[in-house]
Amino acid sequence: MKNLLVIAALLISAAGFAQSNKEEVDFIQSIYGQGKKNIVADFIPLEGAKKDAFWVVYDEYETERKELGHKRVALLEKYVDNYDNMDEPTMDEISKEMIALGQKNDKLVATYYDKIKKAAGVKPASQWLQIESYLLSVVRAYILEEIPFIGELEN
Repeated sequence: MKNLLVIAALLISAAGFAQSNKEEVDFIQSIYGQGKKNIVADFIPLEGAKKDAFWVVYDEYETERKELGHKRVALLEKYVDNYDNMDEPTMDEISKEMIALGQKNDKLVATYYDKIKKAAGVKPASQWLQIESYLLSVVRAYILEEIPFIGELEN
């Protein structure tokens, strides 16, 4: 689990404090995704058809999650790029984008909870929801710890 959190930290650091290009983000996301997949496999023991069905749905989810991850990186870059000259319209725009991105992420998780439940059952879906919620919370907390609050760096 610690290794996955380190990878998540690298992803966020690369995203938030440098002009990250798509290839760098894709690379870091692939490392994070593989580590995450190993944790999920250990946490949710499945066999047979349920296992196969679970991983098909899981992989679909990860594809969509990565797309949202790119949007999150772009939003972090926008925040960093505008931090020193953040006017109220820009603050409002970034805040609204942040809310919309959070809602999309929550909707994605809810949608895939239902898909996993249908494919593999309630217990695996609930286990997936638990580990996914934990990892999302850790990543969100790390982001919030690493970026300055609006106005924090003003003299």
